[in-house]
Amino acid sequence: MNKNVIAGMMRIAELSDAQIRALYTAYREEGVTHFDHADIYGAFSPGGSYHYCERRFAQALALSPAEREEITLQTKVGIVASPNTTTYYDHSYAHIMSSVEESLRALDVDYIDTLLLHRPDTLMEPEEVARAFEELQHSGKVRTFGVSNYTSGQIEFLQQAVTQPLEVNQVQLSLVQAGLVSEGIAASANYGLLEYARRKDIQLQAWAPFQAAGGTFLHSPEFPELNAVLGRVGNKLGCSATAVAAAWICSHPAGIQVVAGTSSPERVREIAQGAGTQLSRRQWYALYAAAGHPLP
Repeated sequence: MNKNVIAGMMRIAELSDAQIRALYTAYREEGVTHFDHADIYGAFSPGGSYHYCERRFAQALALSPAEREEITLQTKVGIVASPNTTTYYDHSYAHIMSSVEESLRALDVDYIDTLLLHRPDTLMEPEEVARAFEELQHSGKVRTFGVSNYTSGQIEFLQQAVTQPLEVNQVQLSLVQAGLVSEGIAASANYGLLEYARRKDIQLQAWAPFQAAGGTFLHSPEFPELNAVLGRVGNKLGCSATAVAAAWICSHPAGIQVVAGTSSPERVREIAQGAGTQLSRRQWYALYAAAGHPLP
């Protein structure tokens, strides 16, 4: 089983059933059993709606009860958006409960393994979240809980009300967008989130693991030094630049998981190879520096 990679299902909305099955098969062949969804994924695709990617996943795969038990299904709740209205966040009891019920229907399952609150909602009442989590766990509809894009202070604030441990924090991390790491090294704004997660045994999941601000940094002319170092390290290790970029995340002792959002079975294999590759300290810091992060 490959626990370092999570299969992100954000981009399956426009794939055919056959393509979704091929992608799923590629992940399973690499030992990946963890599949990540969100209620908003596919909402703005042609013909899409909220929970669209969840429905496409279920319809394309038609998993047997036995196969369903072999995988981990994770989904997220809390972003409310449409093309013609202001986006907002909603962690109210009513919204959490209704979204989970729709996720269960869309995924055609009896339970969700892990439910994450997608973005911090500053209007959140922790007691409402606690009530929702309690009912969802007691009914067997959700087994474990976590958050996404939360600071350590926000986790502490919510955990005071919620009796279930918040076991996951899905955050942005790539070689270029490395605030999770670089802010701790520089002792700046978000100092301590990485260490806090390790101390509290919270699983960190890295979304957008190959992204810069304007798109992927891989093979981009905007990042010549980084791509040169990725190439040199890849040549030495016998793997692609994509694999090295995944290895950079997974080599951290925090045990960070890569949320791979690719729709390409070949990329799945590259990412899985990288997730199983350990970089040396010299290689890790060389990549970090090449991505434009100076050491103090």
